Amino acid sequence: MATSDAIVQIGHVTLVVHDLDRVGTFYEDVIGLERISRDASEARYGVGGQVLVQLQADKTARKSGREEAGLFHTAFLLPERADLGAWLNRAAEKGWRLEGASDHLVSEALYLSDPEGNGIEIYRDRGREDWPRKGDQILMATERLDLRDVMAEARAPWRGAPSGTVIGHVHLQVGALDPAEPFYRDTLGSNVMARYPGANFHGWSGYHHHLATNVWNSRGAKERHQPATGLAEVGLRAEPEALAQFSERFGDSVTDPWGTRFTVAAK
Repeated sequence: MATSDAIVQIGHVTLVVHDLDRVGTFYEDVIGLERISRDASEARYGVGGQVLVQLQADKTARKSGREEAGLFHTAFLLPERADLGAWLNRAAEKGWRLEGASDHLVSEALYLSDPEGNGIEIYRDRGREDWPRKGDQILMATERLDLRDVMAEARAPWRGAPSGTVIGHVHLQVGALDPAEPFYRDTLGSNVMARYPGANFHGWSGYHHHLATNVWNSRGAKERHQPATGLAEVGLRAEPEALAQFSERFGDSVTDPWGTRFTVAAK
């Protein structure tokens, strides 16, 4: 199953940064995105002309703390395991620092951060038929990932994010799983696909998760004081019926209890 098969998927994230040049170069050189547009205060990066990351420069913004609500990571989904292997070979060649690597049963994932501390996951999905289940829940875990095996899967050198790369999911820090669950389930209309100690995973149309929430660093966090660095907006893309329902209820945007803004546009 591709995330694009769902009635709602992630379109883009908007991040507020202090150093537009440094962070933008990272998303081009390390993540392999193309620069789509750029001016003195804003830059957009993506794949095949589709914006995935929008950076907004604000040198006066307060630097967000690790314990605050907001972004845990933006997860870039690569089309194939061979692509993940190619990226990992490139990372080893360049000495890029990983912060983690995990087999989640439904996916294989690598973790790092951009220069201003915004978390990033680069992953590939296993086939939907291979996702373990228990009743209506999808089972996920955090197990050791065999990095050498992934690297051996590469068929060609890394040449940048391949066609078909998307933001598969966005993982968020929240102050409490309740009221997070009612907002993400009832307000945004996503299903709870999996539960994990201190985290919930929400998805549309059976995908293991498009959005996740956790309290691992942020339990008890209050609404974020703006302006601040980090996540400013998650852009969703929806099929016509879902888009019409959202627009009727909320107009062009809605915010979660901690101030994270969601917009919805047509797929």
